[in-house]
Amino acid sequence: MLMSKLRGKAKPFGKENEMQRRFLTVPLAISAASLVFLSVATSAQAAKKTSLNLIEHATTDAVTDTGAKGDSAGDLLTFANDVFDEKDAKKVGGDTGWCIRTVAGKSWECFWTLTLADGQITVEGPFLDAGDSVVAVTGGTGKYANVRGEMALHARDTKGSAYDFKYTLLW
Repeated sequence: MLMSKLRGKAKPFGKENEMQRRFLTVPLAISAASLVFLSVATSAQAAKKTSLNLIEHATTDAVTDTGAKGDSAGDLLTFANDVFDEKDAKKVGGDTGWCIRTVAGKSWECFWTLTLADGQITVEGPFLDAGDSVVAVTGGTGKYANVRGEMALHARDTKGSAYDFKYTLLW
């Protein structure tokens, strides 16, 4: 008799209870997603930032004329140069890389690797004939694993024999 009376009442797993569960599931899912988003945003804001100021001695730069005679798009600039500390007193590593002439008399597009005792840093971007350039830090190894950021490039003289490398690195 008691069972027949209960059968006419709301069932524990009936439509009403299923709607209540769904109604509670959506806000819980949104709350969980918000917490994940906030933790990612907070970790991005807490990124480690450091500066690294170096000087490159451009002693091995060589241009290979690949197209029209003289300076033209497609020419190749290669190098393997020594890099010194910001006081230009002590050799701390070297860089190797290449650039392709994109606009004659104006710009190159470059890629190179800076090798230091505790790891490597790779950069990529424009090298301008006149004026400073800023290139992207695209990665690294060792101490610089997972690094990103940028490097400001400034010619120390009109001959192009030395360059300031000012890295802003983020982890």
